Amino acid sequence: MPRAFSEQRLTRRAALRLAAGPLLALGASRFAQAADEGFTFIAVNDLHFFDEECAPFFRNVVARMRESAPKAAFCLLAGDIANDGTAAQYAIMRESFARLGVTLHAVPGNHDYVTDLDRTAYDAAFPGQLNYVFQERGWQFIGLDSTQGTDYDRTRISDATLAWLDATLPKLDAAVPTVAFTHFPLGAGVVYRPLNADDVLTRLRRLNLRGTFSGHWHGLNEQRLGRADLIVSRCCARIRGNRDGSPLKGWWVCNAAPDGTLTRRFAALATEERGLY
Repeated sequence: MPRAFSEQRLTRRAALRLAAGPLLALGASRFAQAADEGFTFIAVNDLHFFDEECAPFFRNVVARMRESAPKAAFCLLAGDIANDGTAAQYAIMRESFARLGVTLHAVPGNHDYVTDLDRTAYDAAFPGQLNYVFQERGWQFIGLDSTQGTDYDRTRISDATLAWLDATLPKLDAAVPTVAFTHFPLGAGVVYRPLNADDVLTRLRRLNLRGTFSGHWHGLNEQRLGRADLIVSRCCARIRGNRDGSPLKGWWVCNAAPDGTLTRRFAALATEERGLY
């Protein structure tokens, strides 16, 4: 009797496994398909939030971002989030971007300082987001502080940032596709490029670098370095325009594929939405 009961239990278990097999296979197939598609993220720079009159503009920006990338995993904020680095400016920006419903990964810009030595409001709004790494589905992202206080030209990336890179890079997997984001531009010849930008690029090229996103110049510049695209982008600000003469304001919608391919498209505000009003 005990033996017959045991055989009956095994038979039922086997039957359940057989019945579940097609369902598990279907689930695995869907998972593989989702993985093959990679993931999307948003990259934006130079928002320059000034005062409460900017709030409606950024509520609209966030709404358009959601429409352009409804499945975005996160948003990169490449500096100059505020215009004067004040707590009041960050409070409204945090409230506005909370509507995006994704994690925000920021780095500071020169306008995120109140004075050369005072970045306390940025640090409170984005704690721990100075020099750091995070991972997302087989990719790694490196946020780097490229500022020299409030200085905007002929700057140098700090020894602290370079030392952090030297200490961190050996701990990373050099085969994993990597994206870096900074405020100051890294591409050769771009206006306002830090004097020692090559010191950063030399270090980053030890990794499987696939792209960098930067701002500060308020203009589009796209360069190729090995397998990486070095992108400097237009601003997305209410109170400021672009120095390259472009009327476009917007952000990048990016797709990071499992094979290390990084693609992007620029999502621009409509004409009536992008003016300095």
